[in-house]
Amino acid sequence: MTDATDSTEATDTIGTTDATDPTARYEEIAEELAPQGARQSQMFGMPCLKDVNGRAFAGLHRGELVCRLGRATPAHAEALHLPGAHVFDPMGGRPMKDWVCIPPTSAGHWDNFAEAALRTPR
Repeated sequence: MTDATDSTEATDTIGTTDATDPTARYEEIAEELAPQGARQSQMFGMPCLKDVNGRAFAGLHRGELVCRLGRATPAHAEALHLPGAHVFDPMGGRPMKDWVCIPPTSAGHWDNFAEAALRTPR
């Protein structure tokens, strides 16, 4: 008899892939947003999601979800209040102030922020 704790793919409280696998969580979000026109691509050598106009709105960088939320939006402020979240600075010294990195410890919120980023005007 197999115990639920023996599962090789754990799930978090919202029924998605465990936060310890950021790539799988990111891929789930890409699939969820595909009906809204999101498509997978590349930006700065990282996987990213682009809208129907080909503009990037989210990506996966070093195991963190990166979302373009717009620095003046409530979603941007909310994301920065998550433990470990920070403004995206891929080159060091030139932060992309509209973008927020959300750590895998907050992966249960990634879908909400990715959807907010898709809706944010670019």
